[in-house]
Amino acid sequence: MTNVTCLKCRNCGDKYEIQPISICEECFGPLEVEYDFEQIRENVTKRDIENGPKSLWRYKELLPVGDKIVDLNPGFTPLHKADNLANKLGLKDLYIKNDSVNPTFSFKDRVVAVSVSKALEFGFDTLACASTGNLANSVAAHAAKGKLNCYIFIPSDLNMGKVIQTLAYGPNLISVDGNYDDVNRLCTEVAGYYNWAFVNINLRPYYSEGSKTLGYEVIEQLGWETPDRAIIPVGSGSLLTKIWKGYHEFLDLDLVDEVQTKITASQSEGCSPIVTAFESGSDIKSVKPNTIEKSLAIGNPADGYYALRVLKDSDGTAAAGSDNDIIDGIKLLAKTEGIFTETAGGVVMSTLKKLVERGEIDKDEKTVIYITGNGLKTQDVLSNYIPKGIRINPDLKEFNNILDTKFAKKKIKKEAI
Repeated sequence: MTNVTCLKCRNCGDKYEIQPISICEECFGPLEVEYDFEQIRENVTKRDIENGPKSLWRYKELLPVGDKIVDLNPGFTPLHKADNLANKLGLKDLYIKNDSVNPTFSFKDRVVAVSVSKALEFGFDTLACASTGNLANSVAAHAAKGKLNCYIFIPSDLNMGKVIQTLAYGPNLISVDGNYDDVNRLCTEVAGYYNWAFVNINLRPYYSEGSKTLGYEVIEQLGWETPDRAIIPVGSGSLLTKIWKGYHEFLDLDLVDEVQTKITASQSEGCSPIVTAFESGSDIKSVKPNTIEKSLAIGNPADGYYALRVLKDSDGTAAAGSDNDIIDGIKLLAKTEGIFTETAGGVVMSTLKKLVERGEIDKDEKTVIYITGNGLKTQDVLSNYIPKGIRINPDLKEFNNILDTKFAKKKIKKEAI
């Protein structure tokens, strides 16, 4: 039993029974899961949530899943108080939601945990996806755990770290010559031909619900309060809209008193259709990605319109960073807070820095930045931007000479031990 009532079109409002579909037959709008919030309000309290498992399943009553769970224990990741980074930027109240420590090292474990569990409920035996990398890792891992057949479709220029991780789980990997939008179009055709569970196509309404747990957790970890500002990496726009939805669902359930969070969208300059539309006040125009940031490189964002609406409703903003900004952001986060993020995190860091430089963030704002993937996945982009280590013989005299010459400004007192 779940608290789900139906699927509902986000455009025209038509309702559908719970089934593996994602598009409205009347207006071709996207479908979204609807819940019985009166029932949830009666049965879910702060104490119930706090006594739940240390994973996203503490919010199971707010997710569209039954008892068939494929569990790699995702979610309830750390919320770090980023004092070093805050001091560097002149801020006072900065937090990092570090989702890079999930089972396959990205936030995608949240959405896949929900969608693969739903796939089992619907009776599918094959799991599939179109991916820019992190989703490929998570779908392959969950398929292995759930004993499902698996087909992964990726762009052929994907970061090798993500390709290797995906292959380790043993799926059928299809590398497509083209960008993510080309891959997604192919997968839409495949999904119409084979009876497979494509997590981000026919299971998309359920899949996307996993992202709202990032909103829930931040509220809970802040002591049942929403932040003043949230900076979120944007590809399709789904993550941003679902975090906003998560904030407001807790408001609807009387678990928070208000939501006054300014939502900020963060993209790479080489693929920034949502940021460009926001800044120009125009409709979203499809672009061809050209950036080192592959995981957000979606030129035709499926949820772009809804992401823009969230930015407007929240009095939020948007910014994009260059490839150099992304590299600098990765390095700054690592040097200040000891967190190694992938390129999407570098995008978020570049946006944070820009907002500070523009004076758009008040130093007293309670700001949360969402870090969604681990730097071990995109090591290749840093190879030409970090210093090489110093190689010596196993000789104390040689080491002392290096200490005196190479590290003169950092020289420590040499003492016999």
